[in-house]
Parts: sequence; structure tokens; C-alpha cells
Amino acid sequence: MIETQAYSNLQRLSETMQTQHLKELFAQDPNRFDAFHLRMDGMLFDFSKQKVSTEVVDELLNLADEQQLESWIKRLFDGDRINHTESRAAWHTALRDVSEPRPEVAQQWRKLESLVNQIHQKQFRGYSGKPITDIINIGVGGSDLGPLMVTHALEQDRLACAPEVHFVSTLDARQLHTLLRHLDPATTLFVIASKSFTTIDTLSLAETAKEWLLQHAPNPQVVVNHFVGISTNPTKMTEWGIIPSQQLLFWDWVGGRFSLWSTIGFSIAVRLGMTGYNEMLAGAHAMDQHFKNTPFKQNIPVLLGLIGVWNTNFLNLSAQAILPYDSRLKYFASYLEQLEMESNGKSTRRDGSPVEYRTCPILWGEVGPNAQHAFYQLLHQGTERVMSDFILFSQWNSPSKRGSFHQNLNIANCLAQSRAMMIGESSEDRHKHYPGDQVSNTLLLKQLDAHHLGMLIALYEHKVFVQSVIWDINAFDQWGVELGKKLALNILGHIEEKSVEGLDSSTANLLKTIWKQHHEN
Repeated sequence: MIETQAYSNLQRLSETMQTQHLKELFAQDPNRFDAFHLRMDGMLFDFSKQKVSTEVVDELLNLADEQQLESWIKRLFDGDRINHTESRAAWHTALRDVSEPRPEVAQQWRKLESLVNQIHQKQFRGYSGKPITDIINIGVGGSDLGPLMVTHALEQDRLACAPEVHFVSTLDARQLHTLLRHLDPATTLFVIASKSFTTIDTLSLAETAKEWLLQHAPNPQVVVNHFVGISTNPTKMTEWGIIPSQQLLFWDWVGGRFSLWSTIGFSIAVRLGMTGYNEMLAGAHAMDQHFKNTPFKQNIPVLLGLIGVWNTNFLNLSAQAILPYDSRLKYFASYLEQLEMESNGKSTRRDGSPVEYRTCPILWGEVGPNAQHAFYQLLHQGTERVMSDFILFSQWNSPSKRGSFHQNLNIANCLAQSRAMMIGESSEDRHKHYPGDQVSNTLLLKQLDAHHLGMLIALYEHKVFVQSVIWDINAFDQWGVELGKKLALNILGHIEEKSVEGLDSSTANLLKTIWKQHHEN
């Protein structure tokens, strides 16, 4: 990136833009919105509250050209092995074209649909012959966050025939034990979701679930009726005890944090039905087509990604806030934390050389009205400069007579906060002074349903990819996750052997203190 002519030009432009207050940009051009927003069917992207000019946008587009973004997008959609460190494609987009699915994908959709229909029609039964009333999804990372986020967001679209769906991911098992106290083993189905089916976090929880069932089932053989497995590894699923008819597969070219589009989305399909699930895929596919075919100057994922690069590398902003103004998106910021920071939290370029510039910002967020009473103080009067994404839906079908009032209040708060961050407010009392000049985007979607949520998720996926191309890093591996797992197994061995030999003094003495406190109890 730094070798390009556009980078040099952007460095020069940033020196001027950093001294410009956002409210001055609007004073200079009251119609600024006209030049700095984009639309596609169902979505408006307003980036007029960014410190950009037409010249800045043009140079960002030149940077994309110099980094060969168009070629990389083609390689992504063609299924090339762009995840070069693992010699894999990153082909999650191939899962979203339901009109022309790949044969192996179509086969798994049929199997998933069959299982979903059995559950909805009360034909999927446990050891007592009673139909399933509760499903517990056991997974971690992408096998948990994606389905959890979507099912919570689309709770209002849940089918009446769908069972309750619960999610368990914490390896301390407290989540699981709390759930099991209130559930009937005869009517509970466990979904074991693990790409490799070797993840110790997931499998340890699965074993706990199996033990619970064995305590209640009339014989061990019928316990198999209570497990569905989802993995790329059918051999491991069979070895664990999941029968082939209840195994759902996906492929190594589907990264974990992109896997909700695969059979990992089983829990979503159970809640929404296949029609609802396919609507979500169709929304993502619509964003795929926009990203793939729209000129960069009108391309929402491209501009969203490039503006993030501008803020990170030229305006030196190191933090990104995700602020959805809809309580149904409670888990959306958490989902994006994994998507962005696991994808682009890298310090090595594709050729193995170290990067010489900042890559992924620190990302966090919360539902907007809650965040207003938490960390907005920092955004308005703190010392940190932060880039924010406001996410808003224009329509809301409320069962309450006061629904329109609540929606108007919600819209007013969202627009007021983005405006306040932009203009600020002067005061002779420094305690009441708001500097403003905090940059933000606003994403306005028509409504929160399966189609528009699919669009929104795919938008951020493509934003992440755009930025990885500009930064010359691989967005699709996650080697940084592996070291902690490896050391955890090593320390587990020390715990089982009651030995601290070879450990550092901090780890050794923490273990000794833990053992002492256990003994005292």
C-alpha cells in the first residue's frame, strides 16, 4: 500500500483534512449529503459525516485500483485459493446463490431441509417418543455467534411450530448446566457445531450433554437420537457417536466466521423455516451482486472499506464503534468484533514481510440507546477520536399503539447522536463543552427482516475483504487463535499432573494458589 502513488497523495490530503472540523465542511457545502451517499435497493449509505472530499474519495479509488481490488474480487467469487497460508478458497459467497447452488451444496441443503421439516412436523423424536421441544446449539466462535446473532435479531419471524433454540459456548459449562436444570432430556436435541470436530471447548460441552442424557435415557443406544452434528469432518462425527443421517456437512473453503451461510445455520433454519433462511441467503446474494458488479464509485462495500482505511491509516483513528439503533441487533457488534478483528487483526503481509502501517482498528459496540448511557460520554467528551457506524431501520411493525412514537423516538436519538458527534457544542464551561468532529457513517435500511439482515452481514464481510486487499494481508486465516489453544492443552497437562515444572513463575504461582485454595475448601 505505502508504495503506491495514491498513498502519497492521500498522505498529503490528510494533512489538510485533519485540521478541518466536520461542521466547517457542512458550512462550506450545505448540500454535502448529495455528493457523499450511496443507495441500493433497501439500503442507504451516508458517509457525508466523514472527513472526506471529492478529491479524497477519488484518491481512495485510485488506491483500490493500484492494489488491484477488481482482480481480487474476481478471484474471491471464482473460488481461487486466496487463503494462501491454508491453501484454501474463501468461497462463502457460493453458498448464497440458491438459484444455482453447487451440487455438493444443494445436497446438504436438501438434507438440512429434511431435518428441519421433521422437527417442525413433530416427526423428529427423542428416546421417549415425544417430539423435540428444545434445541441447544453447542459451538464456539463462528459456530455460535452467527446463529445466535441472527436468531435473536429475527425472533419476531420465528415460526410457531419451531422449538426453542438455545446457545452454549462457554467452556466452563455454567451456561449448559443452567439450561439443563430447566429442560426435559426426553425432548432436547443437541446440535454439535464444529468445523474440525476436534475443538476441545465444543467437544467437552458435548460430552457433558451426553452424560446428562445417559443419566435419564432407558439405555445408551437411544442417546444418538438427541444429537445432530455439523462439521467438515464426517469421520470424527461418526467416531464421536453421531449417526450419518444426522450429520450435516460443509467444506474447508468456508471459514468459521463466515459459516452461518452453510449448514452451521441449521438453528437459524429451524427458527425461520427454509423460506426465511433462503430469504436471508437472497439478501446476502443481492449484496454479493452489488459488490461484484457495481462500479467502485457507487459500490457500498468498497466505499465503506476504503473510508475505514482512510480513517485508520491517514487520520490515525484506532477505534471503531458499531451502534445499531434496534434492540434486536443486541449481538451484532459482538459478531462484527470476530468478523473484523479475527480477519484483519494481522501484522504480516501476504509475502510474509511485516506490515509498516496500522491494520484493523479495535472494534466494539452496543445497541445505541444502551450505549448512550454507557460509553457515549467518551465519544462526546473523551480524548479518543473514534469512527462510528450508526445502523438504523426506517420501518418497524409494532404490536403496540405507541409503536410509532417509540420508533420516532428511536430515529430521533440515532440522528441526534450522529449530528452531535459531528457539530459538537461550544460552552465557556469546559465541563459542558462538546468538541464534536467525530466521524461517522449512517447505514439506513428499510426494515429488519431476513433479507435486509442478510444484506447487512454480507456488506460487512465485503468491507473486511476490501480492507484486507488494501492492507495486503490474508483475511481468511487466524493463526493467532492457535497458540492459546496449544498452550491451554499444555497447562491442562500440568494441572492433571499437579506439576509446575517448566512453567514461568507467574503461571506456576497462580496454579499453586489455585491448588491451595481448592485444598482449603
